[in-house]
Amino acid sequence: MLEKTKKVFRIQNTTMRELLAEALGTYILMVFGLSSVAQVVLGKGSSGQYLSINIAFGVGVTLGVYAAGGISGAHLNAAITVTQCILGKLSLSKLAAYIIGQFLGSFMAAATVFALYYDAIYDFANGNLTVSGPTATAMIFSTYPAPNVSLQGAFFTEFMATVMLILGVLVIHDEKNNGATKSAQPMLTGMLVLGIGLGMGLNTGYAINPSRDLPPRIFTAMAGWGMDVFTGDHSCWWVPVVAPILGCLVGVFIYKICIDFHNQPVNETQKEQASTETS
Repeated sequence: MLEKTKKVFRIQNTTMRELLAEALGTYILMVFGLSSVAQVVLGKGSSGQYLSINIAFGVGVTLGVYAAGGISGAHLNAAITVTQCILGKLSLSKLAAYIIGQFLGSFMAAATVFALYYDAIYDFANGNLTVSGPTATAMIFSTYPAPNVSLQGAFFTEFMATVMLILGVLVIHDEKNNGATKSAQPMLTGMLVLGIGLGMGLNTGYAINPSRDLPPRIFTAMAGWGMDVFTGDHSCWWVPVVAPILGCLVGVFIYKICIDFHNQPVNETQKEQASTETS
């Protein structure tokens, strides 16, 4: 009985560590990302451009993965977490812990950036927090499609951008193929997100992550923007939640069909033979 109690305690302790790691990693990612958007929007282009937002999100991802990678694997993305659970690599209890951690970190990051730029936000918006219009500020915290992008176009953009995200992540981490060293993986993941932003950010702002978009949206609804954050732009708030999950699943399937199913891990005997031949 005592051994069983100790085992349960160890499991709970490990799950809490992973929850906190995901929370901190996502918090770091989001503070860098959201504050860069705030600086560009509130500075009216004088304190940064679209490129600076992409770079900041890349830096945030890199540091977030460095922070949480050794403990939780640094998903920092509910789409990746859900996919891992569907593939049987993550239990339901850990699924809940990871997503709670990610959402908590993202929500707190939105609150931090709001506090950081509180005066500037109200000055820019003339005291009226809006989702659309010339003084709109809701896009600082969550993504909204461009005016000329349809709901279908927004969905396809988020879907394809997440397909490319998970393909890149799998390439970087695949030890059976040509995966990067562990120390280089966070930096390469940050560069991957930077590349997606540079090439696929025009239509929707490349959320590619439910944990990046939904918690800050909830925060803005509570902080003064109201339910317009959910009803505006054809009520497309669900797109950056659903499309990344589907894109992640399809991306994993594509990688397995094209690469993973054909890969054979190098066994120890082959490694020894290769080492002997080299010597």
